[in-house]
This record gives sequence, structure tokens and C-alpha cells, in this order.
Amino acid sequence: MQNKNIVLYTILLSILITSCNSKSKNVVEKDTSPNIILIIADDMAWDDSGAYGHPKIKTPNIDKLAREGMRFDQAFLTASSCSPSRTSIITGLYPHNTNAEQLHWPLTPDKETFVENLKASGYWTAQAGKWHLGEAIKDRFNKVYDVGTSGFQLAPDGKKAIQKGDGSGCENWVPLIKETPKNKPFFLWLAAVDPHRPYTDSIISNPHELSDVILPPYFPDTKDVREDFVYYYNEITRLDNYVGEVVSQLEKQNLTENTLILFISDNGRPFPRDKTTLYDGGIKTPWIVKWPAKIKPNSVCKSLVSSIDIAPTFLKLAGLKPRENFEGKDFSKLLTNPKENIRDNIYAEDHWHDYEDYTRAIRTKEYKYIKNFYPDLPNTPSADAFTSGTFKSMLSLKEKEELNEAQLACFKTPRAVEELYNTIKDPNELNNLALKPEYTNILKDLRSKMKKTRTRTKDSLPEFRTPDEFDRVTGKPNSFRKRPRPSKKEMTQIILEMHKTK
Repeated sequence: MQNKNIVLYTILLSILITSCNSKSKNVVEKDTSPNIILIIADDMAWDDSGAYGHPKIKTPNIDKLAREGMRFDQAFLTASSCSPSRTSIITGLYPHNTNAEQLHWPLTPDKETFVENLKASGYWTAQAGKWHLGEAIKDRFNKVYDVGTSGFQLAPDGKKAIQKGDGSGCENWVPLIKETPKNKPFFLWLAAVDPHRPYTDSIISNPHELSDVILPPYFPDTKDVREDFVYYYNEITRLDNYVGEVVSQLEKQNLTENTLILFISDNGRPFPRDKTTLYDGGIKTPWIVKWPAKIKPNSVCKSLVSSIDIAPTFLKLAGLKPRENFEGKDFSKLLTNPKENIRDNIYAEDHWHDYEDYTRAIRTKEYKYIKNFYPDLPNTPSADAFTSGTFKSMLSLKEKEELNEAQLACFKTPRAVEELYNTIKDPNELNNLALKPEYTNILKDLRSKMKKTRTRTKDSLPEFRTPDEFDRVTGKPNSFRKRPRPSKKEMTQIILEMHKTK
């Protein structure tokens, strides 16, 4: 009898061990899987915080996040436009493969996101703030607090309701953290509206002053421009306050140690020659990761990363296998060894955003190669920047012929077909090296890299150009834009109508 019990015990133990070892890869172990929080600023330049060396902007909480974690100095986005950048992040695909490459085009329901992969594995997934991804994928989250694209809480019918909160889009961040379940890990997509335009007065108690503004050389130094930047700085500080509240709430709930926070922006500052361009002012992003359980404080990583790398990395950290169709690379090993390299270049793209464009870029640590496929079109800024005090000041100075060469970049037509910059010696990308014989080999190499990426990812020119939504001279809206994505028949009709009015 005793021998039978021993045999039975051995069999049961074997079954138990086998069961544990064969646990599904989709089941998340709560004690090892980190909570993950992605914080996305809206239109914030990479270097507009103290963490990246700005001496005047008031960002104590973002700066603290960097001191307690890892700052990435070579981080880039796949697009310089709001919704294409976000849809790329959430799918792990380049914008041209998301079916949502143009501004405001929603993700289609056939597109898989990393969020439902986390959700299926046991994560509680939730969103709060600016959505801008379309209605089809809201069910990928357990909870969504959508404030639209302008800081307004949406009514059930999808129309704008009375504004709630302060317009930052961040008012539900802390309440959402309080809702997180205690028995499973969570993923939170926290998306601000700050520092997106329009700007208003009195949003922070200690606003910036004109003397705090540091202007890149492609802006004229006028009072109107400085005032515009002050508004922008103030919204960054309001965002910074909410970042501090998130960190504080995690501490109150004893969640700090095994919670990973990644802070980024969706594209560069909403000013001419930044947002909607492929210069670093449009595609380089702040990228700060805090995870006390794994990351050493005051760490700095100088390796190249792209926002397309976020999806595979989050799944890897959750103990899941990244999907084969991901176009990004897992950067998780950089969190413990920042001197590693995962890529030698990044690829970025610019599509329609209020105005038509089709531009591509390859960026290495040292060089940026840009190809303008529609060189006949000027580098017109986005509609909100077009109506800004900055652009009005630039238009006035242009009439007086008082803009320098760099400040005239938004007005030039035709543009150079190819642009090449040494981003170390020329960080503002003002000296185009593409026609200089001594850079021929570098130009050929980057051309080849771009061609390979375009071929591999099936990136090709669209059959039709999308008409501008606004006039490039007056800024007035026209009637040609169709949302969401028009059919080929509709696009043909739009083109015909557009030419009739010329």
C-alpha cells in the first residue's frame, strides 16, 4: 500500500511540474510582469525640457523621471504628424502599412495592436486622454477615457460635449491609476493634448517669460515669436505637473518598483519647420524610461531607437513573443545595457497633414538623408502653425525681405529633391550636403538604405495626390478634403472637381 502511495505521489508531482513548465506563453505571471505606462505628449520637441538640457523650461517632474531612470538621446518617431505617429506606435507598423497614414484617418478593424495581445495575456488595459486612433480599436482596451483631439470629453454620440478639466487631456490619468486592479498587471496609454495648439492664458501659476525662450536659428527673434513660445512652454509645464501626479499616485499605491514608465511625444513642436517635417524638430522625440526594478538611475542611452520599436518591446517585457509582422525591434536589452545597439538607422515618413506632402528620411547617428518626392510643393507648416503668431510674424518679415535663408525654408519652391545633413556638426540641419562631391559615397549609401526599406515594407507613391485642405497662401479652408479615407472613385471625383475650380 505504501508503494502505491509513493507511485501516486510521484505521478501527481510529475503532472504538476509538467503543467507549470508548459504554461501558456499568453499567461502573465503577476509577480514578474511589470506594469507598463506609456505617456505621450502632443507636439513636444525632444529637447524642450530640463532633462535634455533646456535651462529655462519648468519641467521638474520630467527631469526627475530622467534622473531616476534612463534618458535616450537618439530616439525618433516614424512620422511627424499626430495620428499617423500614434497608429504606428500601437500597431508596430510603419504608417504606410497601417491604412491610417494621413492625418485623422482611423485605424481599420483588421489591424492588430499590441494592446489586445497584452489584454489576452492577463493585463488590464486602459486609455485616458487624447485618442485620435479611430473607433474600431477602442474595444482593445478594458476602459477608454477619450477626450478627443482638443481636450474635450466626448459625448456618447461622438460629438463634442462641454469641456471637462483644464483642456490638457490629462484629468483622468490619476483616477485611472486608482481603478487599476490589484490582482493583475496593467497597461495604461496616457495621452496628453498638451502642448498642442490652440493656446490660452493663465494655465499655470508661474508662467514663463519672454527671456526664457531659446529660439532655433530658423525662427526670427521677434516679440510675437517669443510670446508664441511662452504659451508653448507653459503647456509643457502643465503637462509636467500631470507627470508628477502620475508618479506620486504610483508611490501612494506602492506600485513604483515594478512599473515601467515610458515618456515620449507623438511629433515635434507645432511650429514652422518642425511638426510635419522630417527634420529632427519634427521626428526626434524625448524618450525617458523609468523602471526601478531594472533600470539604474541617471542612465543615458545613445543608441538609436524608433517608436516602431515600442510594440515588440512591451510584449517582450510582458513575457510574450513579439509578432512576426512587427516592423520594429525589441529594445528591452538597452534598459540594462545602454551601450548595446539594436539598429543602425531609423526610417521616417511624412504624409498629408492639412497640406499634401510625401517625404521620406533615413537617419543614422551622424547623418540625415531626406528625399522630397513632391519637390514642387513648399514645406508649408500645419494649419495650426500657419495661423500662429510665429508664422504671421514670419510672413510679415518675408514681405519686408528680412528673413534669412534658414527662415525662408517653409516658402521655398521647388524644394531640393534630396537633402543630406551632418546632424552632429549641423544639429539644426541648415547646410545641405547633398550636392557636395565629398559626400557622394555617404549619399549613395543612404539612398540604398532608403530603397531597401521602401522595397521591404512596400512603401510606394500613392496613385493620387490628396488635395490640400487649406490654401497655402491665405490659409483659408477648401472643400476638397474627404474624411475618412476616400475610395478610388471618390478621389477621382475630388480631383476632377478641384481642377474645375482652377
